[in-house]
Amino acid sequence: MVRPKKNRIVGFNPDISYFKPRGIPLIDLEEVHLTVDERETIRLADLLGLPYEEAGRRMGISRATFGRIIQHARKVIADALISGKAINVEGGNYTIADKRRIFMCLKCCHKWEEPRGTGRPSECPSCDHEGFQRVSSKYY
Repeated sequence: MVRPKKNRIVGFNPDISYFKPRGIPLIDLEEVHLTVDERETIRLADLLGLPYEEAGRRMGISRATFGRIIQHARKVIADALISGKAINVEGGNYTIADKRRIFMCLKCCHKWEEPRGTGRPSECPSCDHEGFQRVSSKYY
């Protein structure tokens, strides 16, 4: 019996899910499929430049699993670019991470929210202390 796949955590899910070469009618194109979690591996490793260990941690998977997923994702994208195929992004085993990112200062216990995609803050906005941690939004 095959072990069920664990859901991967996806931190960013844009509304765009289809890419195709310009100037070629869709009916004339072959299509490749990229899953949402595969797109997330490309975002974390290639766009943000995170090491596999950190990227895997963000997605809730091991470094080795992250490596296998990104290897397949890169192959799909390379095939589309080289062969002029459309890329359809859908499916996969994933859950979308919380929309809010909440941090708590370890010195003054101040809690604050940062928007997604802005990177890690450098210090607490209340006391300028550099020691803080991210907390779950369900406790906020």
